Amino acid sequence: MTDFIIVPGIGGSGEAHWQTRWQRVNPAMRRFMPASWELPDFDDWVAALETAVSEAKTPPVLVAHSLGCLLVAHWQHISGRDVSGAFLVAVPDPAASAFPSIAHRFAGSPQQRLRFPSLVVASTNDPYGSLDSVRAKAGQWGSELHVAGPFGHINGDSGLGEWPTGMELLRAFVEQTERGGQGLLR
Repeated sequence: MTDFIIVPGIGGSGEAHWQTRWQRVNPAMRRFMPASWELPDFDDWVAALETAVSEAKTPPVLVAHSLGCLLVAHWQHISGRDVSGAFLVAVPDPAASAFPSIAHRFAGSPQQRLRFPSLVVASTNDPYGSLDSVRAKAGQWGSELHVAGPFGHINGDSGLGEWPTGMELLRAFVEQTERGGQGLLR
């Protein structure tokens, strides 16, 4: 069974968020736990992700949203722990006016290819990052890109409920990583 680590952004993905809904119904999904969801401390968040990955029984798939995506990029550059891949939803642009100033330490994420397979899922109208900025980041990270449509920040306010389309994307991504490849999702 694949282990999953839920990596929310600021606020920790509330009850209406697809990450929380997925975690509720899948015992293989657990959440990394920093000291504060509201005041993201870079060093604490990196350490919390390191702990969560070290506690996984098998190399997990990281399921990140928003600031969690930038955390994954920084963490993988610092840590040598194995993960199977990263499912990165709503990657924010630190240069966007909506990017929270309390998260400034997460800006400047590594620009080179991630060391594991990754899929970036983007919205066409995300206030935290334009599609062009997400395309550029996916290219730098060597990530596949899936454009989901006009879903805002792909969060609890997007009205996605359980987000079954996202779960299908995750399943396909996991199958692809198990086959040992990238470039197979269409």
